[in-house]
Amino acid sequence: MSTSVTILPKYQKPNWFTSIILTLFHIGAAAALFMFSWRAFIVTAVLYWLTVGLGISMGYHRLLTHRSYRVPLPLEYFFAICGALTLEGGPIFWVATHRIHHQKSDQPGDPHSPRDGAWWAHIGWILFGEINHNNTRIMSKYAPDLAKHRFYVWLNDYHWLPTVVLGLLLLALGGPALMFWAVCLRIVVGLHTTWLINSATHMWGRRRFDTRDDSRNSWWIALLTFGEGWHNNHHAHPTSARHGLAWYEFDISWIQIKILKLLGIARSVRVAKVSTPYADREAA
Repeated sequence: MSTSVTILPKYQKPNWFTSIILTLFHIGAAAALFMFSWRAFIVTAVLYWLTVGLGISMGYHRLLTHRSYRVPLPLEYFFAICGALTLEGGPIFWVATHRIHHQKSDQPGDPHSPRDGAWWAHIGWILFGEINHNNTRIMSKYAPDLAKHRFYVWLNDYHWLPTVVLGLLLLALGGPALMFWAVCLRIVVGLHTTWLINSATHMWGRRRFDTRDDSRNSWWIALLTFGEGWHNNHHAHPTSARHGLAWYEFDISWIQIKILKLLGIARSVRVAKVSTPYADREAA
């Protein structure tokens, strides 16, 4: 991207609203552990796959941010709604932040680099980060392709609304236990697994490619995030729909994209061709 990044100082002031909301969700997640039921567990697991797997990994990240593949617009919008249900922000905010991360990875201007501290990379950037992150107009500079869609602009402004609707529906169908599990606990686990990519995969793990940043591959984070833990592979080949480039690098999202391709739903799938380490070739 040619758009310049405005570097603002860290720890300007706390984002009190975000801090309070995150605190309440963590309290709700802790409360859920005292309300266990197999029904709540199964519903939560399915929603975790829908929101983190389809919404973040396949939707916000590989589809909307990097355009690693294409799907019909209604399915693209569905993935975006699933992504909003993680409470990680709207599509324009998420995509813009991630594109800035790639542009300035582990350099001044990176929104969440462990070089500014592990705590900062994991959650500090959310609690004390640049106030422009939630400004649709400003963040649209980094995601002009999404800003052309009135739906994405609306979803970015009201990204919390799907979570409210889902929470009320679960409360009506299954009571507080189902709501605490499938909303609070699911969101908290999803947030921290996603944040581990920002923090842990830039500190610990193996490097198959000599990238200009500190990105690393982590098998256990890949399991938690549907393949996103193969982060060094991703930074070496950011437009590749496949992140697990070796047979032993399990990448659930890539398997799902292949299924969509076989069904004729996914098209223009971009995959890195890697014959030896440190190769840097891609095929459209």
